[in-house]
This record gives sequence, C-alpha cells and structure tokens, in this order.
Amino acid sequence: MAQTFRVLLSDPLAPQGIEVLKRHPELKFESKTGLKPSELAAIIGPYDALLIRSGTKVTREVIESAPSLKVIGRAGVGVDNVDLEAATRRGVVVMNSPLGNSVTTAEHAIAMMMAMARQIPSATAAVKAGRWERTKFMGAEVCNKILGVVGLGNIGRIVADRAAGLKMRVIGYDPIVTAEAAARLGIELVSLEELLARSDFITVHTPLTDDTRGLIGTDAFARMKKGVRIINCARGGIVDERALADAIISGHVAGVALDVFVDEPPPPDHPLLKLDAVVATPHLGAATDEAQVQVSIDIAQQVADFLIRGTITSAVNIPALSPQELEVLGPHLSLGEKLGRLCAQLISEAPNTLTVALGGEASNLKHDAVTAAVLKGLMSGFLDEDLNLVNAPFIARERGIRIAETRSREVTDFVNTLTIAVTTRSGEHEVSGAVLGNRALRLTRIDGYRVESVPEGYFLMLHNRDVPGVVGAIGTMLGQAGINIAGLELDRDRVGGTALSLIEVDGPVPPQVLEKLKTIPAITSAVLLKL
Repeated sequence: MAQTFRVLLSDPLAPQGIEVLKRHPELKFESKTGLKPSELAAIIGPYDALLIRSGTKVTREVIESAPSLKVIGRAGVGVDNVDLEAATRRGVVVMNSPLGNSVTTAEHAIAMMMAMARQIPSATAAVKAGRWERTKFMGAEVCNKILGVVGLGNIGRIVADRAAGLKMRVIGYDPIVTAEAAARLGIELVSLEELLARSDFITVHTPLTDDTRGLIGTDAFARMKKGVRIINCARGGIVDERALADAIISGHVAGVALDVFVDEPPPPDHPLLKLDAVVATPHLGAATDEAQVQVSIDIAQQVADFLIRGTITSAVNIPALSPQELEVLGPHLSLGEKLGRLCAQLISEAPNTLTVALGGEASNLKHDAVTAAVLKGLMSGFLDEDLNLVNAPFIARERGIRIAETRSREVTDFVNTLTIAVTTRSGEHEVSGAVLGNRALRLTRIDGYRVESVPEGYFLMLHNRDVPGVVGAIGTMLGQAGINIAGLELDRDRVGGTALSLIEVDGPVPPQVLEKLKTIPAITSAVLLKL
C-alpha cells in the first residue's frame, strides 16, 4: 500500500493549486486558515507538509510542535514569515515559488514608480472631490532618468528590463552579481554608495535579512541627491520608515511608492500615511489573478514531488535537486554518508575540521549536497538526534566544525572519487570511495591503505606488524568463535612495516572476541566497524 502524507493548507490556495494536490492520491490535505501561531502549533503535530502564503506565521513554537513535518511550501517568494533557523535545525525543507509572481511584482514596481512620478493617486482623489488642480500636480518624466536597482534577482532584473523600455538609464547593485553578468542585462553594476549618489529613482528588490534590514536609512538618504524618489515593493523594513518620513519632510526625498510596511496593515497614525508625497498600496505586488494561480500551482507541485519522489525544487535551506540530478547524485550521497559514518568510528573525539574532496567525474557534482551527506553520516556517530541533508550542515556549523571543499578533475584509479578527511585534536583520518559504472559503491582507501570493499555491513579493521602468520591466526581465532569471514582486504605501508586487514564478517563481533584478537602478538589495534 502506497504511503500517504498529510498536508495542511493554512492560507488560501488558488483552485488550480488544489487540483494539483487532488491529482495525487498519496496526499491527504485539509484547509484550516486564519490560525494564530499558537493555534497552528496546537494542530500541526500529525502533518507532513504545511502550505502557506504571507498570512501564516511559522514560528519556532510551531516548528517545535511538528514532529512529522518534512516540508513547508510558501506560495510566493518571501519566507520572512518562517523561522528558517528553527526549520533548518529540525531538518524541515522550506520551499518557495520564486518565479510565479516575478513578472507581476516587477510590473507593480514600475506602475508604482509611474504613479508616484505623475502624482496620479492624489490627482485622482482631487478630481473625484470636484477639484481641477492642474498646476498642483506637476509631475516628473522617467525618460533619461537614472534608475538604481538594489538587488538583481529575478524581480530586479525584470524591473531593469522594463525600465530600459521606458528609456531610463539603469544602474544596479548586487553583491553576488558580476559586472559582466550585469552588462549582459544592460545594467551598469556599481557599488551601493555610487548607486545612492547617482540615482534619480531607487527601487529595492532584496529579501529581508539581518544584512538588509534598515539598508536604506538615515546614512543612505544623506548620500542621495535631493529630489530622489524611492520605490519599495520588496519587504517592509528594508527602508527605515522613520528615516524616510524625515527625509520627505525635509524635502530631500521628492516622492515615495510603498507596497510594503514593517507592520501590515500599518497603524492609521503611521507618519508616512500623512504625507502627500507617499503613494501606498496594501502589499499588492503579487496580487494578480495570473500570479496567484501560478504560485499556487508551483508550490503544490513542488510539495507533492518532494513528498512522493524526494525531488527538491526552489528550496531556500538546501540545494535544489531535480529528478535528473538526484538520479546522478543519489549514489554519491549514499557513499558520502557511509564514508562519514566510517570516519565517525575511526575517531574517539569530536571533529574539528572536515575536508570533502571530489575527484575525476565527481568534480562536476553539487558539492554542498555531498558535503551535507558526509556530515549526516559523520555526526550521526556523535549526536543523538535526527539528521538529514537539511540540518546536518547547520548543526555542524553550530558545533564549530570547519568545512573545506575541494575539486580535482584528475582521474586516478577510479573515474570518480570522494575523499573525506577529518581532523581532531589527536590527529587526522582520511577515507576514500568511488561509485562504479553500475552505480555500485566501493570503499577504496582507509588512511592511505588500499582496499576495495562494498561499504555495507560489518567489518573488522586490524592493524598489525607485517610479519608471517598473522592472517592465519586471525582466521583461526574467528573460526573458533563461530564468526564467518565474508571477505578480506590486505595492504601494508612497506615490507615489514605496518599492515591493515579489513575483514568483512557476517554479523557483530562480540567485545570479548575483539579483546582476544588483540592478544595476537603482532596486532596493534582491532575495531569493529558497521557501515
């Protein structure tokens, strides 16, 4: 019988999104909207997925009350109403639908800019009140003016494209966009300071984070030219509302268009709402029929694909993996987890540093996903908590584990290799593995010793002096204990030096047998590994 998943809709979803959910018999969904965080926390326990819009606040309390929760799907772009740290800590995937409302939000920003520049809302109100005041509502052209776009993501790029059609000169700031990439979009990439100083209009299109909160504040306004106009259709809080009101009152800022506020709805006595220079709308950036339908369809399908097939799309706290990528990456994730689990059994204290090296054809893989799998395996040997690809990197950082990642296209004994090295206060251990052409996994090295074993089941790992008779003595002792040897790998650092024996056995080896093996004169260590 197919597994079923319970899905809760805590905000309204367009009928087309509901139809997507109905097409999957594995999903059992319910709609309970308008819940306060405490009310949501009281009922969230049995649900596997939560679908939200901007109305639901997914607090730490909600996430900690949701032991079955696997995924939160946001029908829209912004996820500032989700406690991402708490979700990641619990291993909950948080997805959004970043493309479904990009055009709609960008068009709204352009519309707001034009309405502000020509004072259309105030002029409309005057006409409807019976006043014909042409000279009072003198506007400003946008043609040949400089538009500064803060944030060149999907929405910011669409705004820049539309502004170019209005014959505006577009400059942009984004810390992770190169000048070459911006130039291909017809945007001159500049520093934030230069953008503030040169722009006639400034529009912000960044997420709300600790780094962007108050980004456009008192210092920023002081750098702007007099008569600048500001548009914010992104998130309330990016523009400091108190500083903005002061800049308007002083005459430094000529006009403002806001679709978002820190508190929504803003209180009636909000200082910005009293100013004629302010054009405001009630968070309408994504409010078109087309956008509502598209984001609903997108997030419903993303959540269904994740629950049923494990596909990760548009996740904000884990690398996105398409079905095709999962098909290729899957064996490497399994190998990474097993190698991490192996290293956890080789060390006796907490790791300080982890290095994950991809070699040969594996160098093309998504490094962060493989590293997450390694961390999951490594830390499972030390932590008594559920670990997955979402929370393993977060918990590693929380515990101060330093992570390094390297790549090399050089092909050695295998066409692809995965090598991990773990350092502790006492030293370092390094293990390697490979994925063969038939997707089979192989363990290929342990601390420099060559082996070739399937990393599955129980292994005895013995270090001994390289002298005659050791293997025979081991076999005799295991035979007397009724332990069957399923496979054997041997290597040594040099003739007469130190040798490693990796012995695959059919089941656990009792502690007394391990202690007895250590009585063989040449053996220096004996441990049981489980992979």
